[in-house]
Amino acid sequence: MTIGELIRLLSDGEFHSGQQLGEKLGVSRAAVWKQLRKLEDLGIPMQAVKGQGYRLAEPLELLEGPAVVAALSRDSRQHLARLFVEDTLPSSNEFLRERFRQGAGHGEACLVEQQSAGRGRRGRIWTTPWGRTLMCSVGWRFDAGVAALEGLSLAIGVVLAQMLERHGLNPALKWPNDVLLPDGQGGFGKLAGILVEMSGDAAGPCEVVLGMGINVDLPDSFRARIDQPVACVHDQAPGLSRNVMAAELLDGLLTMLASFEENGFAAWKDEWNARHAFAGWDIEIIRGERRELARAGEVDDNGNLWVRKDEQDERLVGGEISVRARP
Repeated sequence: MTIGELIRLLSDGEFHSGQQLGEKLGVSRAAVWKQLRKLEDLGIPMQAVKGQGYRLAEPLELLEGPAVVAALSRDSRQHLARLFVEDTLPSSNEFLRERFRQGAGHGEACLVEQQSAGRGRRGRIWTTPWGRTLMCSVGWRFDAGVAALEGLSLAIGVVLAQMLERHGLNPALKWPNDVLLPDGQGGFGKLAGILVEMSGDAAGPCEVVLGMGINVDLPDSFRARIDQPVACVHDQAPGLSRNVMAAELLDGLLTMLASFEENGFAAWKDEWNARHAFAGWDIEIIRGERRELARAGEVDDNGNLWVRKDEQDERLVGGEISVRARP
């Protein structure tokens, strides 16, 4: 019995007794009770009524691999080698990196309900509540090498934004790897983060894992623990299905990856600049402990951000540079 199997039974809106759950799952009532306690630890609210049993306190849509694959376009299905849908993982990116070490990985995708040790930029740990986000990683092997993949994380941001726009959201892109939502007061909340991990050399074949985490419906208690403004998909599109989002996101990513090596970021530059959150804004450039003021310009064909600083133009090339709007 897995957490996912138990949640699937409880998510139908009906009450289930411990005995009924045990019979359906083929385990003892004691085993069911232990798993129910785990649900509480995962932040999944439950209702327990004496004489009736247990059910989820609110609906929770689970990821369904067959439904996601069935919704892909014909071309995308040809590029997808395998889709994994996991209940819990330390990191979906690390899962696919291990697949590459095993000789697989190319064209594979992993969706996971909950991550316990996901990574953001600069090695930050990123944990997620169970079933409230869309965590997606995709593995791809390129022949031309790392040098030909400049701007890849920005192209991913465009694909993600285009998917959200089809459902009425108004996302903006923050260089180099964040997707934001306007908060209605002139600011933004972070909606999604992107992490691209590469192994290989500058000129030869390389293996790439693209990781994305999208906030879909975070509980208020979880938002309160985050040290920056955050936003969720359901803030602007209540009820939007995670399975629909997963299918459309994978559809766009697989199409983009199949042509990126040939076309590069130049084919995506205008789309990114059209969604640039801070174009023309006064910004703060953060390089380690050093902070500098500048005015943001556009990104170029290689995904570098041009800024105006001390009456001179300067190109930011990523790495450990962060950009934020001045308060």
